[in-house]
Amino acid sequence: MTAPPAAADPGPTGLVLTGERTLPGIPDERYWFERHVVAYRLAQARVAAGARVVLDAGCGEGYGLAMLAAAGADRVIGVDLEAPVVVHARATYGSDVVEVHEAELMSLPLDDGAVDLVVSFQVIEHLHDIPGYLRSLRRVTRRGGEVWIATPNRLTFTPGSDVPVNPFHTREFTAAELADECRAAGFDVTRLLGIDHGRRLRTIERLTRRTFVDLVTASPPEDWPRWLRATVHRVEPSWFTVAPGTVEADGTSDLDTTLDLLAVCRVPRT
Repeated sequence: MTAPPAAADPGPTGLVLTGERTLPGIPDERYWFERHVVAYRLAQARVAAGARVVLDAGCGEGYGLAMLAAAGADRVIGVDLEAPVVVHARATYGSDVVEVHEAELMSLPLDDGAVDLVVSFQVIEHLHDIPGYLRSLRRVTRRGGEVWIATPNRLTFTPGSDVPVNPFHTREFTAAELADECRAAGFDVTRLLGIDHGRRLRTIERLTRRTFVDLVTASPPEDWPRWLRATVHRVEPSWFTVAPGTVEADGTSDLDTTLDLLAVCRVPRT
C-alpha cells in the first residue's frame, strides 16, 4: 500500500493491518492482496516444473506458503522477523511440508545450497542492507537454482521522487536498478517481468481519468463510492497482466510504466 490505513484493527487473521504488509480475508484490502498473489501464482508454475525445496524469504502472514505447498513442493520454508507473524503463520499453515522460522533474512537458518527456489515478494524495498540480503539469498540457493524478487516499480509507486511515499520503504527500484542490484550480488538475471492492470481495471481508469491506485488511496474505504468498494471486493488475480521486458543501455525499460517488477534470477552453475 502507499500509506498506512487510518485504523490498525486486527483483521480476520488476528494480525494488525498496519500498511507494511497485506493480509487475506479483508474485503477492502482485496485489491492489494490479489495484486500480491499474482507473483505467487507465477512461482507456483515454477514449483510445478520441478522446484522441490522452496524458501519464502519474508513470508509475512503466510498465505504464499500454502500456495507454494499446493503447487507440489516437497518442502516449503517460510522466514520472517516478527515473532507474532511467525507464530500465526506456523499455526495457520504449518504442516509436514510447510515450516516457518523467525530469523533475520541476512542470517537464514539454512545450509548453503539448501533450496531450489527462493521467492521474496514485496520485501527488498523494506530493507537497509540490500546487498547483504541478496548475498544471503544466493548463499542458500543451489547452483542453477532461482531467486525471484518482486517489488513495486518506483516510477509508478512513488512518481517524481526518490523518497518513498510509503514510510515502511527504505528504497524503491526501477527495472534497471533492480536488475543492476541483482547482478551486483552475483546473479544472472534471466527475466524481468512487469505486473500491471488488466482490461477491467484499465477500463475504470479510462472512464474516471484517474489511476486505480489513486482511486483507492485518495480516501479511506468507508468514504469510497459504492461502485468502487464493490469493485475492490471482487478483484481477482486475473484482473492483472504479466509481461516480459528489457532494459536499454540508457536505463530505460518497457517496464517503466508497470505497477510491480519481478526479477527472475539464477545462481550461476560455476
